Amino acid sequence: MSEYLFLPRLPLAFSQLATFGALLALGLLAGEAARRYFALPRITGYVLAGVALGPEASGLLDSNALFDLRLIVDLSIGLVVFELGFRLNFDWLRRNRWLFATAVAESVLCFWAIYGALSYFDFRPLLAATAAAIGTATSPAVVMLVAQDLRAEGQITERMLLFTAVNTVFAYVVLTLLLPFLHLDHEATWQTAVLHPIYVLVGSVGLGYAPSAALLALARWLGKRAERQLVLLIAMVVLTIGVAHSLKLSVPLALVSLGMLARNLDRRHALLPVRFGQVGQLFFVILFVLTGASLEFHALGVAAAGVVVAFIVLRFLGKALALLLFGGLSGIRPGGAGLLAVALLPMSGLAVVMVRDTVSLYPSFGRELAAVVLSAVVVLELLGPLATQFALRRAGEAHPDG
Repeated sequence: MSEYLFLPRLPLAFSQLATFGALLALGLLAGEAARRYFALPRITGYVLAGVALGPEASGLLDSNALFDLRLIVDLSIGLVVFELGFRLNFDWLRRNRWLFATAVAESVLCFWAIYGALSYFDFRPLLAATAAAIGTATSPAVVMLVAQDLRAEGQITERMLLFTAVNTVFAYVVLTLLLPFLHLDHEATWQTAVLHPIYVLVGSVGLGYAPSAALLALARWLGKRAERQLVLLIAMVVLTIGVAHSLKLSVPLALVSLGMLARNLDRRHALLPVRFGQVGQLFFVILFVLTGASLEFHALGVAAAGVVVAFIVLRFLGKALALLLFGGLSGIRPGGAGLLAVALLPMSGLAVVMVRDTVSLYPSFGRELAAVVLSAVVVLELLGPLATQFALRRAGEAHPDG
């Protein structure tokens, strides 16, 4: 028997906890350096740290490591999407009907603009529609973290968050409605084509309702203590993610439903305003480092450059046109519509999750989808935070120094 069995074997195998801690520290340092030395959003530093660690650069994070950390990504996006859903105040939308009409128009025109651009490049209708649905959604994590970093408050900031919530819901509903065509395109049975989207849509919203009722009841019992309600909120989000995975439902759709229902069914005002604060910051760092590591720069070939540019430009123009047409009716101040369109530019981890879910259903179709959507994500992951920061600063709503 060797006398040195107590020593670790070489090469060292790091646990997921060690990987998690290293990513958190490196992401934090990169984000702070980007902010201090280059006046960039911290998100840009997080993403660049992920790129440096990922398969496209050093390879310290390979595809297997990224898959093992998938639960962390789901939890990070889950907290963001829940908080976003909580911001959807139905009373506000009822008082200002044109505001809701503008939010829906922004989603619809953006969808058709992207669809038209991809159709021009001879994408088949189902692929173009699926990519357009994913492209409609603004990245919740980017706009929320940039607004948080800048301590932004005001009309543009509030509408940016509201429109992000609406176009996220719109994207998931349209993706679900496209499922029958996707199944039939791959010769699935009509029962699968009809029942699967109904199961996902109804099941995800129903899954959001059950924990929202429990959340409100427990919040009334615990009382308005911030630390207790924080633990309760995180527990409900984690529980919903776990159940959604087990039932093969849409995690983001279930969580945005949970947030919306918890906010709008809370007639007794038992819940305090949702602010994950320092806990949320931890998951923000991990989310963007892992998103940066998962970016595929080889997809940005010369042949795809025209498609990607058209995708990004028409996506922006679709949002901008809707805001210019309806902005005045919904109370957006003159000049604010253009800044709001710029603020809504980011795409990020949520788009990656949508593509990943499609790949899990039909890998060949998912790879075609990833070629255009993830190429746009690569560009907007880097430019999107800068656009949002510019828009909020230009609107005079940024107060980074408190």
